[in-house]
Amino acid sequence: MVSSKLPKAERSVLATMTELAKVHNAVNLALPMADFPCPEELVSLVNKYMVDGYNNFSSLEGVIGLREAIVAKSKNLYGIDYNVDTEVTITAGVSQAVSTAISAHIREGDEVLVFVPAAEFYVPAIELNGGRAVYVPLKAPGFRIEWDEVKKMISSKTKMIIVDSPHSITGSVFSEEDIRQLRKLTNGTKIIILSNEIFEHIVFGDQRHHSMSMYPDLAARSLIVSSFGPLYHISGWSLAYILGPDKLMKEFRKIHQFFIYTVNTPMQYALADYLKKDHSYLEAGDLYQGKKNYFQRLMADSKFKILPSSGSYYVLMDYSQLSNEPDFVFAERLVKDYGIATIPASAFQHEKANERLLRICFAKPNQILENAANNLKAVSVTSTVNQ
Repeated sequence: MVSSKLPKAERSVLATMTELAKVHNAVNLALPMADFPCPEELVSLVNKYMVDGYNNFSSLEGVIGLREAIVAKSKNLYGIDYNVDTEVTITAGVSQAVSTAISAHIREGDEVLVFVPAAEFYVPAIELNGGRAVYVPLKAPGFRIEWDEVKKMISSKTKMIIVDSPHSITGSVFSEEDIRQLRKLTNGTKIIILSNEIFEHIVFGDQRHHSMSMYPDLAARSLIVSSFGPLYHISGWSLAYILGPDKLMKEFRKIHQFFIYTVNTPMQYALADYLKKDHSYLEAGDLYQGKKNYFQRLMADSKFKILPSSGSYYVLMDYSQLSNEPDFVFAERLVKDYGIATIPASAFQHEKANERLLRICFAKPNQILENAANNLKAVSVTSTVNQ
């Protein structure tokens, strides 16, 4: 008999919906990736470094040139000067960075505050290390944090708080008041903040990204994860990075060296060269804002309600005018009957409440968005809706 370390874990919803999409040749808005061409110069640089023989292991910290470029970018944007040798590490994607950070700092009996809905990989990493996730629901319709509720959940066992802004499920963005409350809550404690900031450059309208690195007291207790995937449309490269003070990074690297040791070498060198002269990340939000607005216009006369989003390349769609079905059932029916793949939002919840929400990724070419909108607008109302 095999004893499972994660007895409640099932196949990820992304893998499930992606397989269904392939079987039914569906338009796939479930995939969490920007479906745009990678910059040609970046591809050329990868080829150059592969041909030139940069195909062996790099250091466990990552290629020095790439770390220097990341540190320079952080200083330019947020005014913080991370130590290039001790405070930045290149990782094999976001989930590896997050999982390693949790493994480095969470022990048996530790508690970690997780705002839900949350990415699927947060809680398994906590539980595998003997920790306990303490769930803090974000409050609809704006999916905001109720800090008075958070205060009640803090205990002597609280070791870490995971924050995610722009939020990778709902698109909500931390406000100045959120930052003020977080600073107040953690002041005088030893709580570590694990901050997922992969969409730091994708904020809309007059919103501003509040990185933990902008605030010295928060930066001193924060491990900050970001990624090149949304920026240069290279999610398949699985290259990300983590920033943090030496005392936290030292423990991170102890685990990192045995989990993964190093990541793709020629791609690191290519990104190092490209980042030093490219500043297109300053306009990245405009591209995604345009895609979101276009999809909203396409869906304006549908029965799906697109919820407001202030950042990321996701939106949630409310289908309550179409069906009372649980979101997994409805999402599977969309794939099979209408050729459109989405993610049921309950997959990101602790308690499987039927909120009748689907997450879609709108970072797609216009033709795909148009096809998706046509399919979605063809969905008929079920006979039991609103009964």
